[in-house]
Amino acid sequence: MRSCKPAFTFEYYTPTVAIKQMEGAAKESWTPPAHIEELFAQAAGSQFASINAPTAGARTEKELPVGSAPLQLYSLGTPNGFKASIMLEELGVDYDAFVINIGSGDQFTSGFVEVNPNSKIPALVDKEGPGGKSLNVFESGSIVLYLAEKHKRFLPEDFGLRTEVLNWTFWQMGGQGPMTGNFGHFMVYAPADKVETRNYGVARYGMEVQRLCSVLDRHLAGKTYMVGEEYTVADIMVFPWFNQLLTGYKHTSGIGAGEFLNVKQYTNALAWHARIAERPAVQRGLQVCTKGQGKPWLSS
Repeated sequence: MRSCKPAFTFEYYTPTVAIKQMEGAAKESWTPPAHIEELFAQAAGSQFASINAPTAGARTEKELPVGSAPLQLYSLGTPNGFKASIMLEELGVDYDAFVINIGSGDQFTSGFVEVNPNSKIPALVDKEGPGGKSLNVFESGSIVLYLAEKHKRFLPEDFGLRTEVLNWTFWQMGGQGPMTGNFGHFMVYAPADKVETRNYGVARYGMEVQRLCSVLDRHLAGKTYMVGEEYTVADIMVFPWFNQLLTGYKHTSGIGAGEFLNVKQYTNALAWHARIAERPAVQRGLQVCTKGQGKPWLSS
């Protein structure tokens, strides 16, 4: 008889094997309870369980810090946060950066919710927005596009090329980012004792991440950059989440996403990643709001 392991492990599992094992096991059919609230306790044990809630709005009263620069970035060193910080560094504009610790619930303070009612990083305040008025900008894609439009950089004027850039920008926002994030949740953050749930989640989203990497890899065949042989918003948007697969999402067993998903097979994407990673602005952008500091290099 095959024994059940007490905690989630990758030892015997690949996405395909996990799905076959689940399909072959005798299970009761799932039926939803009358209301989802009856299931909330099942999420206990997740690294973010203490801050998850089905309601929006501020939970504590606290103002955001404000610096002297025209642009105020409130973020954290995550793939979504890095999109905004890389863009700011590429532009070379004056901005202040402040860490929003999402594990501590900083995103639910009254000051942050005033800037972004969705309580997600990154968020940006442009004190010199349109008409000279302060403007709040949230969602990483919106921030990057806003900055590109304002400074007339990294977004082609040619209508066709511009549309191609937007194609890949929304591909990233609607697919690459959310699906990779879902994979990462089940790979790293989900409750350790939910073995079958984690197997299903890792298999479902891991397979989709591989498909998206294949889409990216096939697109980049023979290309230097994402669109038109010119470094654009598309590169800035797509790079951080592909980089996450190479550098992040490490399970406590020591197995990382790159190894688990065999990312080395995507040779065109890897070559593109290496080119982007060599850019000094990208290297600085990947440090913003890490180590508990907005710009760690200023204190080194």
